[in-house]
Amino acid sequence: MSLPPNFGQAFDLSSLTKPKVDASVPMPGIEVTVENLSNEILPLSLVRPVIVLMWTSRSPESIEMIKTLGKLEIDYKAAFSLARVDIDANPEVGQAFQTKSVPYAVAIIAEQMVPLFEQAYPEAQVKRVIDKVLTLASEQGVGEAPVEPIEPEEIDAMNALESGDYVAAEAAYKKWLARKPAENLAKLGLAQTQLLMRTEGLELNDVIAQSTAAPTDIDLQLKAADVEIVNGGVEAAFTRLLHAVKATNGDERTKIKNHLLELFALVDPSDPRLAAAHKELASALF
Repeated sequence: MSLPPNFGQAFDLSSLTKPKVDASVPMPGIEVTVENLSNEILPLSLVRPVIVLMWTSRSPESIEMIKTLGKLEIDYKAAFSLARVDIDANPEVGQAFQTKSVPYAVAIIAEQMVPLFEQAYPEAQVKRVIDKVLTLASEQGVGEAPVEPIEPEEIDAMNALESGDYVAAEAAYKKWLARKPAENLAKLGLAQTQLLMRTEGLELNDVIAQSTAAPTDIDLQLKAADVEIVNGGVEAAFTRLLHAVKATNGDERTKIKNHLLELFALVDPSDPRLAAAHKELASALF
């Protein structure tokens, strides 16, 4: 935000004739001054939105609005920063924000000023304003995107996984998918849970030894690939099943291919090993 051309000029708020309120109690937020507006407040707005409230100790409403915003700053876990301008102590700053009355609030997002409201409002209405500010800031790449609420089935699944109850976790993910069939997070959670179920109690070295001794046993090769990927052997698991795809045909090949695709879904899409395996699978099949 480049400072307005009238920055530094005096302005008249003589309509404020209410009795002075004791403001000796520490006020929430950063006090904005001529000195810190450019070197602290504006840079901060590049990190998270800053809500600036113009106030005066002669206005009980403006003091209450500062307290409300201070409470909300805590409630929102500092998703925005609160700043305040004492128009009596810093009239130049008040004029820079084109203040005509108090309480007057503006948001600064990426150094750009967005006027918000020019009177006191109940907390519920102020929260709606803050929600819109955070959404606007997120759209401009400032601050964090609003956190999506956690689905109840996800909570159930995570609790079940923590207690080692894979059956209950599987049921929770299936219930989630029944309600939201396109939910990718539920699909991934179900695949991971089923992998844990298939490999529970298996020892890597034992399974690898068995699969090596019986290279044509398809079920053993699938089991070995599962154990390998659980133990971080992504490339080994892919290579094992790619070799099996090339060495088989018909229903056996289809079974291995489908299992390999399930393992693909468990790996980060940006992993170069995944791209290479996809390419090799396509070459083997076609």
